[in-house]
Amino acid sequence: MPADDRPQITLISPAAFDPEVFASQIARVLDGVDIACLRLSLGTRDEDILMRAADAAREVGHARDVAVVIDDHLVLAERLGLDGVHLTDGARSVRKARKDLGADAIVGAFCAASRHDGMSAGEAGADYVAFGPVGATSLGDGSQAPFDLFQWWSEVIEVPVIAEGALTAELVGKFGPVTDFFAVGAEIWSAESPVAALKALLAPLL
Repeated sequence: MPADDRPQITLISPAAFDPEVFASQIARVLDGVDIACLRLSLGTRDEDILMRAADAAREVGHARDVAVVIDDHLVLAERLGLDGVHLTDGARSVRKARKDLGADAIVGAFCAASRHDGMSAGEAGADYVAFGPVGATSLGDGSQAPFDLFQWWSEVIEVPVIAEGALTAELVGKFGPVTDFFAVGAEIWSAESPVAALKALLAPLL
C-alpha cells in the first residue's frame, strides 16, 4: 500500500497501568512504530490515577510530537494540557466538548456501528469518528462494525474514520483501503514485546 494511502495509527493505553512502567513501555512503542495519536483509555474514575497517567502520557507523547487524548474527561484534558478528548458516547457530547475545549482541540467520537451517530458527530464538529469493533469479540453486545460501513463512509464522508476493536492482521489488510486510522491497544499489551506485536498486526499495510 502506498505510504500516502496507508492508514495512520492511534495507540490505546491499557485500561490499568503503573504510570512509570507505562511511560517506558509506551516510549518503546512510539520509538518503534510511527504513531499519530496516543489515547488514554483507563477503567478508573480515580482522579489522582488519571492525572498521573495523563502526565506520563503527555510527557512521553509530546516529546515525540504525538498528540495525546483522553477518554471523556473534558476537564482533565484541559487542565493537564492534553490535545483533546475521545468521546465514548457517540455524538451526544461533541458540541459541548468543542465549545469547552475550543476549535484547536481534538474531539473524536466512538459511534459503535451506527452510521447515523457517526454522521451526527461529524456534523456536530468531531475531528474523527471511530467505529468498532471490527473483529469478533465477546465484549459489549457482540455486534460488529461491518466493512460496508467503512466503505460507504470512505466514499461519501470527509470526516476521518477510525477502525478499532479485536483487530487481526487479516482485518488490517481488509480494512486498510477504507479507513483513515486503526486504533490498537488490547491487541498488543499482553504480548512479550508490544512493539513486535504491533508490527506483526500492521504488516499487511507495509
